Amino acid sequence: MIAFEEAQAFVLDTLAVLTPDTLTLEDALGCVMAEELMARESVPGFINSSMDGFALRASDTVSGSVRLRVIGSVLAGDATSPRIAAGEAMRIMTGAPLPEGADCVCMIEEAIVEPADDTVRIERTFAPGEFLRHPGEDIEIGQVLFSPGQELGAPGVGVLASQGFSSVLVHRRPRVGVLSTGNELSRSQGSLRGGEIRDTNRPLLLALLHESGFEPVDLGIVRDDLGDITQRLRNGVRDCDAVISTGGVSVGDVDHVKLVIGELGGESARWMQVAIRPGKPFAYGVVGEERTPVFGLPGNPVSTRVSFELFVRPALRLLAGHHQLTRPQFDVVLDDDLPRVPDGKLHLIHAVARVHGDGRVHVVRTIRHGSHLLSAIVEANAILMLSDGVGLSAGDVVRAMILDVDRLCAAS
Repeated sequence: MIAFEEAQAFVLDTLAVLTPDTLTLEDALGCVMAEELMARESVPGFINSSMDGFALRASDTVSGSVRLRVIGSVLAGDATSPRIAAGEAMRIMTGAPLPEGADCVCMIEEAIVEPADDTVRIERTFAPGEFLRHPGEDIEIGQVLFSPGQELGAPGVGVLASQGFSSVLVHRRPRVGVLSTGNELSRSQGSLRGGEIRDTNRPLLLALLHESGFEPVDLGIVRDDLGDITQRLRNGVRDCDAVISTGGVSVGDVDHVKLVIGELGGESARWMQVAIRPGKPFAYGVVGEERTPVFGLPGNPVSTRVSFELFVRPALRLLAGHHQLTRPQFDVVLDDDLPRVPDGKLHLIHAVARVHGDGRVHVVRTIRHGSHLLSAIVEANAILMLSDGVGLSAGDVVRAMILDVDRLCAAS
């Protein structure tokens, strides 16, 4: 057996970032930038009000109490307005350009309006610049907005839109094919026949890919036939940036997938017995001139999920240009004992983790073991990484891979 770190490194060392592509801002959300973008315009582009209120001259307020004549109003989007002279003010809306002659704004809550004679009373002294937004305060012309390697999030989309960008050069999302293998897998929605089971791995992986921001491609189900598996994987390599197959990687008489990956990948391929539980058998290789990665994952669904997290997801994030490849990992506190038997393997245990009042993340519940018990892990938001040995006791800390950061703060 080999350590999972060695297996993971073997995969990542074979890969390179996908060729960049130009996408619309909407389609580029979540992708990694492949170019430097600089600001073409100042934001704001002109002096404008940060409040609804009255534009005025600060010098008119030096006495601390003044009544000003309201000569009009200026709205957001107005191009011109009358000049404000001494003793005058203008009603102004948030984002509206500051009228010529004015140098500050009194917000509406501080003004006493006298509608009968079109005046407003100001009861404090103002300084020039109060409640104003100045050109370039947010973005200056020539400012670097994005550098290669940065992920484009929603605020970034807004920033680029503020500069008039409609498309950007990014590393596109990998297109990933998913194939299930096995004579036992039913291809019908009707009643199961003797010995049949429903395919769970393919829907699971397609959902995990979508959830992780990749483009899933359903390659269907194939029987345990060497020729059929070879053709399906060849088709997947032709049409996709990566291919995931489940089943057929152990030591059974019809475990053909590891053989096919070995044939297609040649010297780049490797069948591994990884020192983890669940998920020990794993096959991998890169195929063709494009060096398309092909992953052979074990058929038990919990093993499939664990192998996806350890090997597939980091590899796909590398293809997509991300620098942070793995999910967050940190030490968490056990609320209960976590025994185990020494067997030379890293145990990967699904668990429910929560932030407690002490500010630390606690494991409030571990999930019953079993590589076939998919329903048991539905509520899990972490995978504990329990090193070989006799286990840990309540109060000890254990390394955890966090699957869902948002749910760390959910009510216990």
